[in-house]
Amino acid sequence: MEIVYNIVLVLHLLGWALVLGGAVYGMRSVTLSKGVLHGILTALIAGILMVGIASAGVAGDEPNNIKIGVKLVIALVVTALAIYGNRNSEKVTRGFLGAIAGLTTVNVAIAVLWS
Repeated sequence: MEIVYNIVLVLHLLGWALVLGGAVYGMRSVTLSKGVLHGILTALIAGILMVGIASAGVAGDEPNNIKIGVKLVIALVVTALAIYGNRNSEKVTRGFLGAIAGLTTVNVAIAVLWS
């Protein structure tokens, strides 16, 4: 089951990479690519699966629920921004894309630095 957890972890990281890359790339032409929405949905679903696997005691220690809660709130905000940006493309600005990129960076930093 540890192999499944590691595969889901790779999918989670690739999802966040799609979000960050899509937001930064979109700043050139001030557009939000569909990859950002697909990336955040991948990261969100993979993160939920990772917490479920870790909570079952398969992947080592019990997860830190406060950390997971903070990361989930940030992921949900990024998801809402991605959905809103895809539906209202005329409302997308560099600041909007910067918010997505910034929140993504904060989420990754929390994952790495919060122990």
